[in-house]
Amino acid sequence: MAEIRPTRDDAELERWLALRNAVVPDDAISLAELRPWLDASQQIHLLALEGDELVAVGRGVREPWRPVARVIALVPPEHRRRGLGSAMLAALSHWAAAGGDDGVLSYVELGDEESVAFAERRGFEEVGRDLKVALDLTGKLLSLEPPRGVEIVTWVEQPELVRGLYEVYREASVDIPGDEDAEPEAFDDWLAHNMRGPGDSPEWTFVAISGDEVVGYSKWALTTAQPHTALHDLTVVKRAWRGRGVAGALKSAQLQWAKEHGYTRAVTNNEERNEPIRRLNRRFGYLPAGGRILMRGPLVTEP
Repeated sequence: MAEIRPTRDDAELERWLALRNAVVPDDAISLAELRPWLDASQQIHLLALEGDELVAVGRGVREPWRPVARVIALVPPEHRRRGLGSAMLAALSHWAAAGGDDGVLSYVELGDEESVAFAERRGFEEVGRDLKVALDLTGKLLSLEPPRGVEIVTWVEQPELVRGLYEVYREASVDIPGDEDAEPEAFDDWLAHNMRGPGDSPEWTFVAISGDEVVGYSKWALTTAQPHTALHDLTVVKRAWRGRGVAGALKSAQLQWAKEHGYTRAVTNNEERNEPIRRLNRRFGYLPAGGRILMRGPLVTEP
């Protein structure tokens, strides 16, 4: 049976990340993007080793703004049906129990019926669904202007807007389907975790302003692991300004920037119930590109 243990150093974390990215290549990230979250939350990264061969990986994340830990066990297809997934889930459940959790959340790739069945046999049930869509940036892009009285700028042009950005985040983030139980982060934590990571930049953070008021913003989360794909991070608009075309203008500015900077594809994940943003994405021409199912289940402490 494989030995399951935590990573011990950066070299082992790089091995963990390489296998993780091989199993879910459309969500590949680099160590630089992962590193800020190592200190932002309680995490464990597990290796399943048979001798020197890495045959599976697992991750547990406990974030102070979420009610329950999230775990993921990833086994390459050639190593499945050998009990590795069960053993990894048991190890992650022991970690979650030690932290006070009585259950866990986990994502399963949409269309991976084998993994869905694996989770359901262990008492997991679907609680949410993210639908991935992608846009080809090599063609002509839809251009949408902001409503009268609203201007789109980048954060790098007006760094003093940071408090206004945070107020939009605090108001709008709790309205996103699937995040109803999450508490908005404190200002300093939000700034460190969401705005100043390796994949974040004021240069590609777009801000909608009306006079002195920040009414919305959108940003990319870019990774060197996917150098030609621009990953949407967040598009949020204050409640009083929704339905006026602010989100469309922000997205239009984003996409034009990505095209001008050599990106050939834009990708985003939206919770299935988030119909306004899904409708806007269809207007821009985004096409289905997979997705993932969020499942919640009990601790499974026996392989």
